[in-house]
Amino acid sequence: MFIATLIAEGIGEGQVAAAQDALAAAGCLPDAPAWLDRGAAADLSFACCPESAKAALADGPFDWVVQPAAGREKRLLVADMDSTMITVECIDELADYAGIKSQVAAVTEAAMRGELDFAGALAARVKLLAGLDQAVIALCLAERVRLTPGARTLVRTMRARGAEAVLVSGGFTAFAEPVGAEIGFSRIVANRLDVADGRLTGRVMPPIVDAAAKENELRAAAAALGLPLVATLAVGDGANDLPMLRAAGLGVAYRAKPKVAAEADMRVERGDLTALLYAQGIVRRDWAD
Repeated sequence: MFIATLIAEGIGEGQVAAAQDALAAAGCLPDAPAWLDRGAAADLSFACCPESAKAALADGPFDWVVQPAAGREKRLLVADMDSTMITVECIDELADYAGIKSQVAAVTEAAMRGELDFAGALAARVKLLAGLDQAVIALCLAERVRLTPGARTLVRTMRARGAEAVLVSGGFTAFAEPVGAEIGFSRIVANRLDVADGRLTGRVMPPIVDAAAKENELRAAAAALGLPLVATLAVGDGANDLPMLRAAGLGVAYRAKPKVAAEADMRVERGDLTALLYAQGIVRRDWAD
């Protein structure tokens, strides 16, 4: 059996019925809707044609995911940080304090679209920050960094239900460590900025956390827990997240670049990160705050 989960704040019976009709027209023959939370998320179960179901739902006014019914609740979450667990790209915000945000942000955008080599683009951007006072990091963290809605609820709910959660960022430990601790991640992996005499040197300490490193962290964490990859969930927004999204049992593109959204198992464009709980069949009364 497969399940199509429809997720949108204010979703009504008419929209769910229209999706049910679309699935039926595609030959999927769905069962009656099962509400996870009325007005927020509903499941439609069916026995065959998952690719047809995805095509039928593609233009619906909701976020959705089609997946096997068995094993939908995951035991490991691996998440990106910048523009996923938090609302900003930290390197762009640091660059703003240095007066070069537009220059750095243009490179960030191109790298996240997959148009530039990630490691090279990272080195080039960090080099531009050479000489920036280290104290600006704490200022940026306090003034600019905000958690994405649903981030804390997603991680704390999964951990309360026995899952592990790993934050794997191509950004920097100076941000990832406090952010990861606040959200509730069990492990945090990120790049480390080189600092000398209280100022950024313009270098990143090796090894670089790039796309391959993110995928490796997912695979290693699953192996350490004795989990098959089908029991894992990964979420991110940029091209450097694609290998880990492809490897995960459920790869989720959150407000992602087009290349990433096109390849992910699930796209979240309308809701917040609690959509990933609904995707696992976890209802609001069971969420942890």
